[in-house]
Amino acid sequence: MTLRYTPEHEWIRVDGDIATVGITHHAQDALGDVVFVELPEVGKSLAQKDVAGVVESVKAAADVYAPVSGEVVEVNEALRADPSLANSDPLGAGWFFKVRLSNPSELDGLLDEAAYQQLAH
Repeated sequence: MTLRYTPEHEWIRVDGDIATVGITHHAQDALGDVVFVELPEVGKSLAQKDVAGVVESVKAAADVYAPVSGEVVEVNEALRADPSLANSDPLGAGWFFKVRLSNPSELDGLLDEAAYQQLAH
């Protein structure tokens, strides 16, 4: 599984042609306590950099962008029910949605962990 990052603080983990997307530790730390998430609809087609959802915290609201193009195949209903998962486990149980990749070459333009760490700090 490949883990990549966007400059907008989303992460993407790819397994075959399905990619799981969430927000990074840095993003959730900057936002503070997440109180609400808006997730995309299953079946929705997203282009890379489309707004896919919204995350709201006690401090701010932020758009969640699609790191890659594809069709939404699943959303994290547990996160909708308990938005604090985005804080407590952003790279695990706090994932936002899954997409079926329509253009896997877009992954090449995303950041690896070392590049993301330089950007985030």
